[in-house]
Amino acid sequence: MPKQNIPYPELDTPAALLDMDKLEANIAEMSELAAEAGVKLRPHIKVHESAEIAKYQMDAGACGIEVGPVEQAIAMAEAGLNDIIIAHPFYGQHKLDKLKGLLEKPNTKIAVVVDMLEQAEGISQVGKALRKEVPVVIKIEVGGNRYGVLPGEPALTLAKQISKLTGVKLAGIYAHEVYTEPTPDKQDEIADRVLQVMNDTAILLKKKGLSIDHVSLGSSGTWRSLCKQIKTGRYPEVNEIHPGTCIVGAMLSVGRFGVTVEQCALSILAGVMSISHPGHAMLDCGLKTFGGDALRQFSDRPGYLWNNKPSYGLIKGRPDLWLGSLSGEVSAVFYRDPSKRLRLGDRLEIIPNNPYPVINAQDKLYGVRKGKIEKVISVTGRGKGT
Repeated sequence: MPKQNIPYPELDTPAALLDMDKLEANIAEMSELAAEAGVKLRPHIKVHESAEIAKYQMDAGACGIEVGPVEQAIAMAEAGLNDIIIAHPFYGQHKLDKLKGLLEKPNTKIAVVVDMLEQAEGISQVGKALRKEVPVVIKIEVGGNRYGVLPGEPALTLAKQISKLTGVKLAGIYAHEVYTEPTPDKQDEIADRVLQVMNDTAILLKKKGLSIDHVSLGSSGTWRSLCKQIKTGRYPEVNEIHPGTCIVGAMLSVGRFGVTVEQCALSILAGVMSISHPGHAMLDCGLKTFGGDALRQFSDRPGYLWNNKPSYGLIKGRPDLWLGSLSGEVSAVFYRDPSKRLRLGDRLEIIPNNPYPVINAQDKLYGVRKGKIEKVISVTGRGKGT
């Protein structure tokens, strides 16, 4: 029997790997296209949750970072990042107390996204208590059907109400276009529509005497199209973009955002722990590692199923294998070619379907380059706000 090739023998399995060459290339591309378009880049760090990676992005030219919940902002500020937008609106005294503590941190610039007056009123109370004006950005609904005020007159009404509050300062408007399709034409179409909506809404607010200096949008599916169209000069009010997931990549990004498999930096190193069955082998990680997302939104696409089983991740370099079943702590890899069986102790690298639960389940990521471990990266925000 030939000698087994065991990648990263110093690691226990399962382990989350980040290909540093791919990560750095993704960060560089995002920064370069934003600079060419003449807009600020504020990456959303919700996918990697790592202060170290966020600092790489800042070093590459990002103006600051964006987080989801206020707890993530606290974790990033404690790690030394000091220009943060909190993108998820929040409500309630316990959240406001956390915001107050964050705003008391010296040399930290914080802005908060809202989509209701009641949220802004709570932030106003914090601002008055601290004797400062907290920048507030209004979330605009552009088709994601999640949260946000409608553009145009509804946005204007809310902006006027917020501008009358003390303790806050109306800073601008914000959008996040979601559920894009992985074709350039569709991405261009969505980007153009949202750019027009945001540009028009900004002009409307300014015509009514409201001073705003922040007009941002962007997602992992549209950011390239946004940069291309902003360069034309047709949307002069837009001055910032905030994509996120695409710098890490996963099969969700491939299916939805047009990311290529070659651009995916994240993978799971898994070990074969049983080969007792003729049709499949068992791995030493399962639902708790991969997250369990079968990407059912792609179920109408060719190749979604094999033997009536969806895939829970792409096994790198092994198209003959299908990760088709997950249990809590183990998973089954099925042989598409029965002549190419796995051996006990083999190791596989698997690009997961959904990077969010995968990274959030890790305390650390292993940065690798050309088959060698280069660094250990802490997941700073793990469990913060979840």
